[in-house]
Amino acid sequence: MDRPILLIDVDGVISLFGFDHAAPPAGRYQLVDGIAHFLSGSAGEYLRQLRAAYELAWCTGWEEKANDYLPLALGLDGPLPHVVFDPDERPAHAHWKLGAIDLHVEPDRPLAWVDDAHDDACREWAAARSGPTLLVTTDPAVGLTDRDVGRLLAWARTNSR
Repeated sequence: MDRPILLIDVDGVISLFGFDHAAPPAGRYQLVDGIAHFLSGSAGEYLRQLRAAYELAWCTGWEEKANDYLPLALGLDGPLPHVVFDPDERPAHAHWKLGAIDLHVEPDRPLAWVDDAHDDACREWAAARSGPTLLVTTDPAVGLTDRDVGRLLAWARTNSR
């Protein structure tokens, strides 16, 4: 049985921002190329749970740099594949990641995508894909939650091939 693919954004999903610094969520700061990122304290455990049901892949502007920092920081085994973005391709009518996702994932493969910036173009794209598609939109101050993981695991059970 083939597992669906889970595309994972970093900023707003794993690297949190916009939270109340007087009462931060669980997590810690990590320097990435000299820039401090606040990594969710639960993201690593969530991704390890999801790895049993999905093929994980980074879908972030960090591209391959995510593998330089995040597997070790999150307790993940080895690097993950990542979506490659064309810096010159930023369509005015669609979310900037959609074209690269279409090149990375077969059109009828079940796909779930966790990001904090899904918009109407993403929802229209998801509805038009030939393969089952789930968008999970996170709050960038909170990131991935227990509820999101439960929803993703339930969806994977019904969309594995």
